[in-house]
Amino acid sequence: MMSIIFTIHYYYYLILLIFKNPLLLLLLSSQIINITPLPLPFFSSNGRWHLLHESIGISAMHMQLLRNNKVIIYDRTDFGRSNISLPGGRCRVDPADTALQVDCTAHSVLYDILSNTFRPLTVQTDLWCSSGAVLPNGTLIQTGGYNDGDHVVRVFTPCLNQICDWIEIPNYLSQRRWYATNQILPNGEIIIIGGRRQFNYEFFPKRINNNSNGSLFELDFLRETSDFDENNLYPFVHLLPDGNLFLFANTRSILFDYNRNSVVKEFPPIPNSEPRNYPSSGSSVLLPLDEKEIIVEIMICGGAPSGSHRRAMRGAYVEALSSCGRLKVSDENPSWQVEYMPMSRVMGDMVILPSGHVIIINGAQRGTAGWECGEDPVTTPILYDPAAEHGERFSVMESSPRPRLYHSTAILLPDGRVLIGGSNPHVYYNFTGVNYPTDLSLESFSPAYLSLEHKAVRPRIVAARESVGYGELMSVVFRVIGETTLDSLSFRIIAPSFSTHAFGMNQRMIVLRVVSVVRIGLEGYNASVLGPSTAEIAPPGYYMMFVVHGEIPSHATWIKLH
Repeated sequence: MMSIIFTIHYYYYLILLIFKNPLLLLLLSSQIINITPLPLPFFSSNGRWHLLHESIGISAMHMQLLRNNKVIIYDRTDFGRSNISLPGGRCRVDPADTALQVDCTAHSVLYDILSNTFRPLTVQTDLWCSSGAVLPNGTLIQTGGYNDGDHVVRVFTPCLNQICDWIEIPNYLSQRRWYATNQILPNGEIIIIGGRRQFNYEFFPKRINNNSNGSLFELDFLRETSDFDENNLYPFVHLLPDGNLFLFANTRSILFDYNRNSVVKEFPPIPNSEPRNYPSSGSSVLLPLDEKEIIVEIMICGGAPSGSHRRAMRGAYVEALSSCGRLKVSDENPSWQVEYMPMSRVMGDMVILPSGHVIIINGAQRGTAGWECGEDPVTTPILYDPAAEHGERFSVMESSPRPRLYHSTAILLPDGRVLIGGSNPHVYYNFTGVNYPTDLSLESFSPAYLSLEHKAVRPRIVAARESVGYGELMSVVFRVIGETTLDSLSFRIIAPSFSTHAFGMNQRMIVLRVVSVVRIGLEGYNASVLGPSTAEIAPPGYYMMFVVHGEIPSHATWIKLH
């Protein structure tokens, strides 16, 4: 017994010494690890679903993970009463609300991942179809919405107690932002692009336009891509490593210099000219960026054929698209590579997993986004492997018993699960007498890398710095059973996304450059890893950092990039 206690204390003391004096590693290690990688099985099962709550009181129309392992969730304020009351007798009073002028229920909650609990939050203005992004200090900036909320900026700063709540700044935005997109920029600003009948963009904090338009900047591309059904709302926006933005709306995409308000390049239209933005609602993701060789690829999957929304409004539901377009924007003359999902899907959420795979989840097989406009829910997630051969990249996962259609969301959690909620394809809360009742539940999907059979080869982060600068060397101490090698290890940071309407804003993964891995003890290792090289590759802020052994990730630790 004494020998066991001594061993535990020895390794604990050893780790403390290492962090106080990293040079001690040279004395503890006999050699840099260089052996044959382990053959690691992956996806021997199809994942597992788990119901977290039958009801959180609201439908999860919008979700954002925060740096304190809590998730902001909200829907809209003019649904009528939700199923969770505001504390302390608080009420929202809005004489213009056609559903309920005095509402003493909450339309936003804060979910605690670790305790699997939630509490109501107070919001006074309508957040329906709004957008958001997280500042470098971890504060969520939420922009726009509907009616009394369309010019509002709302601020939520994570705290350790139960006091923090929404702070609302009325009339901050220059124009109404309803169905707009937000992107964090290399300097820590947020750009807010588009919205219904808004062919322009602005910044938070405000940036003054030198052309005497106040804080508003015109963007003709959005006007050009608006058709009879619009199909350019919630435009897909990704910050690229060259500092420009990739903008996709309807069927077209451009490389955009937001500082000069100029189009640098227009890319070829997506094949077959099939709409991909709201209400046709495909989804888009920037595939993982690897610091060893920066190759920039955008993937867009699903959507609905032109005219589908008008037909759905008349009760005719057209089959959604099964095609995906993959564009290597870092090529001099990029062209779309087309591949096909195992099933058609509209309103599907795309989430980057720490393994580097992309899961596509939620949605419908027919129709579009909008009230009563979708049919045939797709309850089966599919997994996409960007590194596999063309034609072999998709695999089918375990189905959920719950349909998630219009107004569903999905985000990655630090433990590697995917958090899923929402689905309200109706004007108000409807629980009976409809094909797809409003869903107030919250569930998680555990990819197969979380199965018990991988426990023996799952890394565990023992210690890492809380912050790192660009290009700065940092030490990561971790444990993993058995031998490992540089070739079978990777260190990845993922920016948590703002999820709404089938798009994860600000989602990105960066595979960091590893300098060395040194063994310390039986199962301990120390890695020297370089922080991202530029703010264009990874904007400043909080990221989840995973150690990945083969394709089996650790639980993440939060790291601040500055």
